[in-house]
Amino acid sequence: MVISEYGDQFASIARSLRSQADEEQTLQKAIDVAVDVIEGCDYAGITVMRRRRTFETPAATDDIARRSDRLQYELNEGPCLDIVRGDDIISCADTLTEVRWSRWAPRVSAELGVRSLLCFELFTTTQSLGALSLYSHRPKAFDPLDHATGLAFAAHIAVAVASRRDIDGHNRAMVNRIVIGQAEGILMERYGLSPEQAFTFLKRVSQDNNSKLAEVAIELVRSRLTPGAQAG
Repeated sequence: MVISEYGDQFASIARSLRSQADEEQTLQKAIDVAVDVIEGCDYAGITVMRRRRTFETPAATDDIARRSDRLQYELNEGPCLDIVRGDDIISCADTLTEVRWSRWAPRVSAELGVRSLLCFELFTTTQSLGALSLYSHRPKAFDPLDHATGLAFAAHIAVAVASRRDIDGHNRAMVNRIVIGQAEGILMERYGLSPEQAFTFLKRVSQDNNSKLAEVAIELVRSRLTPGAQAG
């Protein structure tokens, strides 16, 4: 592939990732494309770390990739966990001879037929988002071009996901502000409160019930009942 074609391909990929409706679709599109653009890749999955340092695979090409990731979570060892915990790029030429993961490597080769892999960190300048894992049923499946392509592709995924999260966060914040305003309006009309008093009331209810302010507002707007407190 000539340089201009390579650039055009990644420009198209970037547009495709940015056009997805939500983060889940962005990730699924990413791993589907990975199998097409990275020659040695047969399966792909994305690992993210959730609260309480638990791991999950929100997107995978197939059950092989999901089971390969899940086995890492169960054994608490493996390449995608090493990436999430601090490494940038990890490669394995053959799981049959791999010594870094003494429990995971033998099982993934015997049970799933995974023989080689590449893993990349998904990160931007401000945050680490997870790991992209590329698997192959062949040993030594990934060449230097696959390494370079995977690194560039991981960067595109990270930027697309970060952008999607910014958009989703902005939309959620906007919706929350609207709902809180509606809840304040209900309280002002019902109890003759000022805007400041209505907001203070909602805040007190959220604290008393250990709930988010937006959740209290949503419940009030939905049911017209104030949960957990009496106005006064």
